[in-house]
Amino acid sequence: MPNHHQEPIAGLSLLGNQNTQYTYEYDPNILETFVNKKQDRDYFVKFNCPEFTSLCPMTGQPDFATIYISYVPDVNMVESKSLKLYLFSYRNHGDFHETCVNTIMDDLIAAMEPKYIEVWGKFTPRGGISIDPYCNYGKPGTAWEDVARQRLFNHDMYPETIDNR
Repeated sequence: MPNHHQEPIAGLSLLGNQNTQYTYEYDPNILETFVNKKQDRDYFVKFNCPEFTSLCPMTGQPDFATIYISYVPDVNMVESKSLKLYLFSYRNHGDFHETCVNTIMDDLIAAMEPKYIEVWGKFTPRGGISIDPYCNYGKPGTAWEDVARQRLFNHDMYPETIDNR
């Protein structure tokens, strides 16, 4: 019979923790990483985060978005529960959409130093306008730097079909 008991992974305190504390103010220190067990190959990891909220820095009104995070890991990977709690920490944080998306990417780069990462925010409309900021990064001096440039140059070439008007 297989042993399903897992030994704790060094550096991970949130995974499996039944006493999770939610932080309502932006905190990049929540992010935890673990070692990529498949460092011998390049592959994408994609997170779809449809319940992101932050606050408008001018009015304090809530902003809602789906945040898409795709990355190619190098040595470290982000642990998904810590990512969830990190994104939740934006709940009472006031910042512009573009800044939120870029800060998320910067914090993930600092935490795990991926080969490549992109973050795309698809914010719901307010005042009749939706904003979809996109940013990406490829590790300098590698082929991923060129991939980042090309993906940015060709980003969102095909407009969405809008069916709500």
